[in-house]
Amino acid sequence: MNPTEIKKFYDEKGYVAINGFLSKDQVEELTSQTDRFIKEVIPAIPAEEVYYENKLDQSTLKQIQHMHDFDPWFNNLANSKEVMGLAELLLGGKAVLKNTQYFNKIPYQGKETPAHQDGYYFMIMPQVALTMWLSLGDADAENGAVCYIPGSHKKGMREHGKTALLGFSQGVTDWSDEDSEAEVQMKAGAGDILVHHSLTIHRANSNNSNRDRRAIGFIFYGSDVVIDEKAHAEYKKKLDTDLSKQGKI
Repeated sequence: MNPTEIKKFYDEKGYVAINGFLSKDQVEELTSQTDRFIKEVIPAIPAEEVYYENKLDQSTLKQIQHMHDFDPWFNNLANSKEVMGLAELLLGGKAVLKNTQYFNKIPYQGKETPAHQDGYYFMIMPQVALTMWLSLGDADAENGAVCYIPGSHKKGMREHGKTALLGFSQGVTDWSDEDSEAEVQMKAGAGDILVHHSLTIHRANSNNSNRDRRAIGFIFYGSDVVIDEKAHAEYKKKLDTDLSKQGKI
């Protein structure tokens, strides 16, 4: 798809997939830099930025937050013309980088991702924001490919409630058979990128394979977005406290 087609599809469906966003060599470099970050940078960053299924077992690493704040390589990647340019195309104007994340569903242990809208966590007005999901390897039905509900970004915010899932503390509470029938599973290969609107409902199954399901995520807001800083700070404080008690951070 050309840029016009990409934008049109995103506006209509609330998500878009771009195959081959990174070349094979670029994927290898990103994978190498991610492994370096895990080995060398994680020990020096705040514990609340790193989520484990079991904090005592480093092989259960699930999520890393704000990688661009702690490492220049990832800061350069997030602000590159390719990544930033795509964000600005889809947001329709200046984009502001808010997060660079690492995600993994580890083999046989990676749990499901509950249906949710990222905008519920963002606490922003207006909901002019998006999330990118850049795959480091194959993502499919067996290891937890992302599923979207097309057009759900046009229907406002759904009710959310607390979940027990690490990294996704809130989920849609009124999931229906209609939602199940409407959802589309997005398989991805290494170097493919998925992008979705902050109001697009999405979820993923657990990892029932012997393969990791690794990805780098980016979150961008529109430049005119206003954040409810007080509510966001209170939510983050409570979340960190809960995760610490559970031995996840």
